[in-house]
Amino acid sequence: MDYTLEPVAFSEIEGWRDDDPSSLFPVMARCLYHMREVKPYRTGSLGVTSDELAAVFAAAASVSPVDAGTARAFFETHFQPLRIRPAAGAGGFVTAFYEPDVAVSAVPDDDFRYPFYRRPPDLVDLDDANRPARLDSSYAFARRTASGIDPYPDRRAIDGGYLAGKGLEIAWARSRVDVFFAHVQGAARLVYPDGRVQRITYAAKAGHPFTGIGRHLVDIGEIPPAQISMLSIRAWLGAHPERVDDVLWRNRSYIFFREAPVADPALGPVAAAKVPLEAMRSIAVDRLIHTFASPVFVTSPTLTHLIGGRPFARLMMALDTGTAIVGPARGDIFTGSGFEAGALAGNVRNAADFVILVPKPAAGRLLG
Repeated sequence: MDYTLEPVAFSEIEGWRDDDPSSLFPVMARCLYHMREVKPYRTGSLGVTSDELAAVFAAAASVSPVDAGTARAFFETHFQPLRIRPAAGAGGFVTAFYEPDVAVSAVPDDDFRYPFYRRPPDLVDLDDANRPARLDSSYAFARRTASGIDPYPDRRAIDGGYLAGKGLEIAWARSRVDVFFAHVQGAARLVYPDGRVQRITYAAKAGHPFTGIGRHLVDIGEIPPAQISMLSIRAWLGAHPERVDDVLWRNRSYIFFREAPVADPALGPVAAAKVPLEAMRSIAVDRLIHTFASPVFVTSPTLTHLIGGRPFARLMMALDTGTAIVGPARGDIFTGSGFEAGALAGNVRNAADFVILVPKPAAGRLLG
């Protein structure tokens, strides 16, 4: 295990007394419904189970009214905070993601030429039972062919027309860059010319590893390391249209989407935990370690632009995951939907401390 868990008191958590986690009560209710009525969440290696979380969330349903003090008291009563101490030399780290708004058309034309695709029928899920030996264990998807299972075509091949004409297009965007960044975020709100809004969210991927194009642009000297962000990457791509394809194709990963209703515009997309994301209260984590719906308190003294110039210190709910989110103290904060949320998310690359809140019945087992 490349981390340790250190019991702490709530009074030792920097920023706890100033936080208002009351907005997480509806989130707990939605997670409780999913765990009990749909499917329990897979238990991460840390060891917290869906049943242990569900028991606490059921108790939360009887708390009313919920204000900041009542909310904190509930968590203090039912949870034991455990500080995550990564292995020597490895600190905690946060980035951020958002749900972009993308102008689209339902039919292609000279302006709208770049498709969002649904999951193809020849894409299959891989596991240890059917994964060919030549494919790395990181491959969760591949292509089913008459002769067996092969790697799925990558971003370059799909951009080159591999899926064209197969009826998988959801809509067409004006810019390949817009499509690419929707892939990176894993969701988008599609805005049609008549004002209709359609949400799309992650359905599957081609299977190839994710490669950050920001790192490539730093390595070739195009953007200084201190200036790398989503905004600087987009600005560089806009200034170098003749090099866009070459840079984007460095990331062979390709995302497929499914349509989802915009049931509540105030909430974010339905993510990996199968419940809507709550802006500034939802975080993507390493799902191999953490169980979805686990509360995590994140503190980052250097991250000050997300909540009014104050250091970031908030109780979050683990509701999503991502290829680049690896490790016990690694998180991706959901900032919301639209342009302003994107401007906030694009500049988050900060050291952070993570304290996971574990249901008290589970704490003794984990520490024993």
